[in-house]
Amino acid sequence: MTNKRKRTATSRENLGKPSKWRLQHGGVGPAVRDADPDTGTPVQHHRTVDTLGVMLEHNTITPEMHEAGCIFRTQFRTASLDGMRTTQMIRMPGGTGETLTERQASARRRIAAVMEVVGGPDTATGSCLWHVVGLECSVREWAMRRGWNGRPLPPPQGQGILIGALGILAAHYGLVRHGFDDRVGQRECEPA
Repeated sequence: MTNKRKRTATSRENLGKPSKWRLQHGGVGPAVRDADPDTGTPVQHHRTVDTLGVMLEHNTITPEMHEAGCIFRTQFRTASLDGMRTTQMIRMPGGTGETLTERQASARRRIAAVMEVVGGPDTATGSCLWHVVGLECSVREWAMRRGWNGRPLPPPQGQGILIGALGILAAHYGLVRHGFDDRVGQRECEPA
């Protein structure tokens, strides 16, 4: 019986730590105590390194592109498009699970506007944003499984598509100035 008690005590202690499997699949930061944004309940979670964070760290994308991706991801989660569910609303008294809150509906309109800006969900940029930034798949997974129009892509091409999509997002959110800078053009055209 003592072996069983030891295993149970050990497994309880390890519940607050990432599993061995998770640790071998990328960096995990220290535990962070935070409040759940919807309920205010205190939660503890480990921050994991995401695709956008790695790309920013390696200077593959600019801070503005990273911020644009984070804005899109937040809107995607708020719109409840990520497929994560905490409970079946149908089981709650008076709940049908079919109604959207105004916040979710507003976030869905913003996501639809972004999808229109990048050319729609059937384009390479739209599909990449949806799966890599919204659903948080890896670039490799999206490129090899989904790709564009169901055709696999080499992961470096997938990363290039993501970089282009993040550039469009940064301009859409007003984080970077898009268009030609007139001052630069004047300097280049001035006679020597």
